[in-house]
Amino acid sequence: MQKQLLFLPGPVTVAQPVLAAQARPLINHRSRAFAQLLERVVEGLRPAFGTSEEVILLGSSGTGALEAAIANLFSAGEMLLSCAMGAFGERFAAIARAYGCSVEALETPLGAALDPLALERRLAADAQRRIAGVLLTHNETSTGVANDMAAFAPALRAHGAITLVDSVSGLGASEFRMDEWGYDVVVTASQKAFAASPGAAMVAVSERAWKRIAGARLPRFYFDLSRARKAARDGETPWTPPISILYGLDEALRRYHVEGAQAAYARHARYAGAVRAALEALGFTIFSRPSAHSPTVVTAYPPASAGAKALLELLRERYGIVLAGGQGELAGKVVRFGTMGDISEGDLLGAIGAIELALHDLGVAIGSGVGTAAAVESLAARVTSGVA
Repeated sequence: MQKQLLFLPGPVTVAQPVLAAQARPLINHRSRAFAQLLERVVEGLRPAFGTSEEVILLGSSGTGALEAAIANLFSAGEMLLSCAMGAFGERFAAIARAYGCSVEALETPLGAALDPLALERRLAADAQRRIAGVLLTHNETSTGVANDMAAFAPALRAHGAITLVDSVSGLGASEFRMDEWGYDVVVTASQKAFAASPGAAMVAVSERAWKRIAGARLPRFYFDLSRARKAARDGETPWTPPISILYGLDEALRRYHVEGAQAAYARHARYAGAVRAALEALGFTIFSRPSAHSPTVVTAYPPASAGAKALLELLRERYGIVLAGGQGELAGKVVRFGTMGDISEGDLLGAIGAIELALHDLGVAIGSGVGTAAAVESLAARVTSGVA
């Protein structure tokens, strides 16, 4: 089988030491050794969330944790404001509807970030405080858009609704200050910026949210956060945990903190900037607006003479470079280039070179090396300016 490099919005390329950690012998999940593993993982996660609150680990994908957030915080018929910016924000809203919540959409054009003033105006108009919760996306991988989460905090605090944040592809790649900004529930997962394997999701919960959970009436069993909280205080999980995945996440978090959070933020931003520069030089059109670029994924229309599906297939089958296609209404129209995972600048430049070759194969007229040159220039400029 041909070696493949993943440049996806997740799962991502995982470092060999993380994979090796996953191969350790299994242990009893009702043991002191597991309690110590759980404690290390939670302590490694708290700084990334920007919280001193409890962080609950779930054996699931990020979507499972989003479902847990809805099922534990609300009751049937309660009104939620969905601030979706793409397919994954819409999925969050769909989960709420499936549980019987009434969901109002605050519309944002695809490619744009949520307008803080639009959010402020809608919340200010809710004089009767009918909006019980607000659903937000930190980083939308379907469109390659990131929100400025600090900008929403004042309006949200003034209104008082419970705030739920999907930061599955944002946390760890950009700054998040859950406690300072006043967010109530923040969700992420193992297979994104922390560069571990899929299988673990993490939910940070504020004390205000725990009080609401006590009175919420939606059904839950496997995703019962109160039950998970009680078990965690005994160094356990309520159900059989993905022990091997947690071993890997433990090692991935160790590596993350050795690099340092600020360095990780800068690395993701530097890679995304280089990818955007390269793709534009190759005739792609970046989908996200200039003020809304994500540091973890670049979404772009390929040149008109190169179909997205054909380009993705050629890259994967001939060159071993795996990018993602579009979601929802962008399916078959765009490519998505992820910057997360155990990838180096050399890997990045190799992928861009492969894109150039694939475009040549598809008959697209481009100058040789223009994409690679643009990426090198972007990387060099950011290092020179101190963005390393």
